[in-house]
Amino acid sequence: MSWLEPAPFLRGTAWLDGDRPVRADPADLGRLPWDIAERAALPIGVRVEFSAAPGTRAVELRYRAAAPRPGDALRALRHGFALWQGRRCLAEVFAEPAEESSVRLELPSGGGEFTVHLPEGQAPVVRALRPVGGALSPAPRRPRWLVHGDSITEGWWSTRPAHSWPATAGRTLGLDPVNLGYAGGARGELPLAEHLARLPGELITLAFGTNCWGTVPCSAPLLYETTRAFVGLVRRGHPGTPLLLLSPVLRPAAERTGNALGATLAELRTAMEEAVRDLVAAGDARLALLPGRPLLGPQDLADGLHPNDRGHRRIAAAVAEALRSAGFVRAGTPRAPGRDLPGARGRL
Repeated sequence: MSWLEPAPFLRGTAWLDGDRPVRADPADLGRLPWDIAERAALPIGVRVEFSAAPGTRAVELRYRAAAPRPGDALRALRHGFALWQGRRCLAEVFAEPAEESSVRLELPSGGGEFTVHLPEGQAPVVRALRPVGGALSPAPRRPRWLVHGDSITEGWWSTRPAHSWPATAGRTLGLDPVNLGYAGGARGELPLAEHLARLPGELITLAFGTNCWGTVPCSAPLLYETTRAFVGLVRRGHPGTPLLLLSPVLRPAAERTGNALGATLAELRTAMEEAVRDLVAAGDARLALLPGRPLLGPQDLADGLHPNDRGHRRIAAAVAEALRSAGFVRAGTPRAPGRDLPGARGRL
């Protein structure tokens, strides 16, 4: 069969820089801190979604990616491709690490809709895909969900890209999550709010704040005003789009410890939540708040900061319920949960 162009099959994409999916506006990188521009080059959350006709035996993906460094402890996992159907992982295939290669994933004989989660850390670019027997077509489009946040949103310490809380909640709700999480970033950078304002989407979630405690310290009054300003800039492009703000989840070392400006994470969290409540009281009826502190316990953290797989599932469940309760998505019964695959800790 002839190779097919990948663009109609890609999901979770924000911007393209040539043929590379990127997660910040490539025409506006100069206003961003270098660490965010660097993280934005990784295609976190980008997936291949397709419908296979009955009898289609497999799908082949041709891709280019960065080659792992010699001695990389996770080298064997760096080119892992996961095939999902609904909320069930059917298989993982690990290709030989290479800058240019292809991978084949076997499909069930009955056909249906499938998702391939890519090995994000090596910045893969899908060049083409084709069926083995049968035929492929792009999967139906789902509502686009823009999810902005930090390393927790990016999915750190989930064992697979498909296990991050945005990916998990997206499957539960039938959404197309666009992961705009930036490890070390999401400190309320206002240029990113303007990027969000320009990006099409039917639903938005903001989940930042923990890096405002230490990476670039904020006081509570500063974060209150930053939150209002960030939401205000997003609203310039999305005046009526449903928007959920998730305040910082548990970070034990920071809860009662003052940062360089004397603010504890508990105080910063309160400031963000007060900003949202004040905006709602001022008339933003399409804005909702999910307080993050009750969502996780210490047992849900892999390293005292980032959630483990259980923690990501708990955040995903809480976000899904908050979106339903706010009327931002239709209530419904989730499909049966799939299994979690074992694997090494850390992002692939």
